[in-house]
Amino acid sequence: MTTTEQLQHYLVVQQSPDKLTATVQFNIADDSFSCTLAQLEEFLKSHGVKYGLQRETLEQIVKLPSRFFHGQTVVALGEGSVQGEDGFIRFAYDMNEDDYRPVELEGGKIDFKEVTQLKNVKRGQLIAEKVKATPGRDGIAVTGDPIPCRNGKEAYFKLGKNVVLNPEQTAIYAAIDGLISITDKSKINVFPVYEVNGDVDYKTGNIDFVGTVVIRGNVLTGFKVKASGDIRVVGGVEGAILETDGSVEISGGVLGSGKGYIKAGKNVKCSFIQEGNVSAAEDVMVSQSIMHSQVRAGRHVVCTGAKGLVVGGNIQAGDRVVARVIGNSMSTATAIEVGVRPELRSELMEKRALLKQLNDNLDKTEKALALLDQLAAAGQLSNDKMAMRIKLSSTKRASLEEIAVNKDRVLEIEKSLEDTESAKVDAVNVIYGGTKIVIGRYTRFIKDTTQRVSFRYSEGDIVMAPYM
Repeated sequence: MTTTEQLQHYLVVQQSPDKLTATVQFNIADDSFSCTLAQLEEFLKSHGVKYGLQRETLEQIVKLPSRFFHGQTVVALGEGSVQGEDGFIRFAYDMNEDDYRPVELEGGKIDFKEVTQLKNVKRGQLIAEKVKATPGRDGIAVTGDPIPCRNGKEAYFKLGKNVVLNPEQTAIYAAIDGLISITDKSKINVFPVYEVNGDVDYKTGNIDFVGTVVIRGNVLTGFKVKASGDIRVVGGVEGAILETDGSVEISGGVLGSGKGYIKAGKNVKCSFIQEGNVSAAEDVMVSQSIMHSQVRAGRHVVCTGAKGLVVGGNIQAGDRVVARVIGNSMSTATAIEVGVRPELRSELMEKRALLKQLNDNLDKTEKALALLDQLAAAGQLSNDKMAMRIKLSSTKRASLEEIAVNKDRVLEIEKSLEDTESAKVDAVNVIYGGTKIVIGRYTRFIKDTTQRVSFRYSEGDIVMAPYM
């Protein structure tokens, strides 16, 4: 019997699932056990343990085996892989929109005439620079095999209007004097600023500006403000129309009276929404209340100020709705939907219709090609028919590529619509009866008033858990 076979009688070698640790355990507590360090190392190698051997521990096992008769003993340690850090874009300004706030004067008074934190830049000024990703480092398993790492992903600039990239492609600068604005799909722009020193009314008329609009008054019912950049309103908005590719910030609130709408390519931020119609591709952030309104957000609807009330109407968010109070003691019908992205549902219907059309066209192309192939096989293909055959073959390839792209997008949307794991509704203080909670395809009606509660989807149902 070889030494390895003898040791096999006494010892069991195990590797952890991640291959970073190897242990031995005695099968038999036999005081007659003995081996040399070289024999023990050879035994471990025969079991695939070749790297990171803990020689001091192995020496102790050889000298005083009885100490290790009971329990597992770590005899080898690998090296875990180190994941690379992703690159990112570092802005010259803090672009966190939560930092937009009016000036606070002495005594706690607020000056709504001075909106601070506007990201003004001069021509040639640095806007943002790229911080490079870092490479990862492979690890080594106790078997000696490499453990692959993940290198960090590089960040990329998404260039919008009036910005220039340096030759090294590591920084972007302003091409004009203006205001930095992040629009839909995270494009970085510098827009000129159009200021209205008062209300948007019959005196100013509607505004349609390829830049950022700052209104130091109110936007009255029936008027329209459209901008390529952001819209900042120091006062309030009545039943007006506000449309922008960027964000909308209203120092006051929205008193819509069921008229007009607000639509933003990024975020909407205001103090209250009453009988309004508001949609944002990303977040809607309200400090006081949302009452009897239609509100839609691609990501979050947040209403967690001192009052933080959401009552009446319909609130939709792709990921999360959070408010201090949802509903009221009179059981006013209030609908909260999460895991719902209306624009994705619309896109899904469009893509399905397009796929049907593309497949119909492909079918016609393939039938025409089949006839031309028959003519070619019979040697009856004229020059014009040959040209048509080449053109149709090219059309078929393009159609197949377009169908594949659209099929992938349909699958991606369908998967995201089914993914309700992260969707939730949080009532920080209380939720009242009369509220309807919808998560993805599932609905739950709230009958009893409940305090500090969170709703999530789990195993085919909407479950309620304490709000943490």
